[in-house]
Amino acid sequence: MIYHLTFRKNWKYALATGPYRDKSLDKEGFIHCSTASQLVPVAMDFFPNRRKLTILAIDETRLTVPLKWEKPSGGPPPGVPANEKFPHIYGPINFEAVVKTLDMERNADDVFVPPDNL
Repeated sequence: MIYHLTFRKNWKYALATGPYRDKSLDKEGFIHCSTASQLVPVAMDFFPNRRKLTILAIDETRLTVPLKWEKPSGGPPPGVPANEKFPHIYGPINFEAVVKTLDMERNADDVFVPPDNL
């Protein structure tokens, strides 16, 4: 299982218009994803001003586009070992690959906490 962080409105838009596309797909050629252990460091680093995010839980065996495991170009966010690779999806995410969506919010200490049913 791999995970993509987004906003609820983006997911709802995709459900109404076609497969899920993130702006990074057009800008960088792929959609950024994470493993479960990478989720919180990624959320803290890339979404510093957000209180709530939506997690797309993706079964990578159901993807209809290529998935590659790659090192991040600018290095990993704090809390992720330098040698870890991240899953990158090279195309729109088909709905069949998204097995569930979950919300992740910050706690009283202002740290994102992944849901128990991740």
